Amino acid sequence: MSINLVKGQKIDLRKNDGSKLTAFCVGANWGAIEKKGFFGNKKMEAVDLDLSVGLFNKEKNLVNVVYFGNLQERGIYHSGDDLTGDTDGDDGLDNEIISINLAEVPSHVEQIVFVLNSYEGHDFAIVPFASIRLYEGTPSRVNKIVATFNIASDPQFAGYVSMVLGKLYRRNGEWKFSAIGQPTRDRKLEQTLATIQNRFL
Repeated sequence: MSINLVKGQKIDLRKNDGSKLTAFCVGANWGAIEKKGFFGNKKMEAVDLDLSVGLFNKEKNLVNVVYFGNLQERGIYHSGDDLTGDTDGDDGLDNEIISINLAEVPSHVEQIVFVLNSYEGHDFAIVPFASIRLYEGTPSRVNKIVATFNIASDPQFAGYVSMVLGKLYRRNGEWKFSAIGQPTRDRKLEQTLATIQNRFL
């Protein structure tokens, strides 16, 4: 059974048998925007969201960023940039995926924070669907979904073009995950990372 996360919920990274979950993927899935074209025809407008992670040390300083322009850090790998979203409706697949192997993450990294930024400035109130999921498997194969976190289109997100999704953090020698789901008005990834440093660590 996978967990449907709600904002603020924290989970231990463990498998069903109680063993630690150390290698997994975090995928983001989102839809294109449907618009009316000429003569009532439907037209799909591509949505370019960017899944990124900021890596912070115990002093809460940013030590690295994994995103479409820097695809890897030790133990963390980005699948690459998706420029459109699901233009034919939800295909059930993730548009961008970050693979994590916690055993290989540098020891000075204490928190790994996941964010979605709208590259073209589409606000989250009009993106038809957006979600992240944490699963065992590879970027091309889902073995077992551990947790999902839906960020549905919602009027409360109007004007927001960046979303702090959640974070992995060390606690007493173990990694845990916290769902955040907080929108921000930051236009650029650098600004979102500064907001994380000030508000979410």
